[in-house]
Amino acid sequence: MEALYRLGKATAVEIRDAIPSPPTYTAVRTQLALLEAKGLIRFDRQGARHIYEPVVPREEMAKDVIAGVVENFFGGSIERVVATLIEPDSGTVSDETLNRLTELIQRAKEQGR
Repeated sequence: MEALYRLGKATAVEIRDAIPSPPTYTAVRTQLALLEAKGLIRFDRQGARHIYEPVVPREEMAKDVIAGVVENFFGGSIERVVATLIEPDSGTVSDETLNRLTELIQRAKEQGR
């Protein structure tokens, strides 16, 4: 999906070429068929070629993916996600980033979330 979002519209070959360390062409076509069956992408035929494009906006897809990660890897706990991201051995988190996160949390509290 990431490659297709970057390309906008593309053939399976173009999508495969846009993926770092790409899988086989058959694997790409199989994944595209699954995504199309789920209603996440669509295609138009141009001769023998299929031109694929996303149906779901990138932001909506990102929310769905994050929700799945939160549920599957963190038992639905946003607190565990944030703790994992900001713990000292996960990398350097700047004071600026921590301040922005604090502002986002404060804004969410004010909005009654």
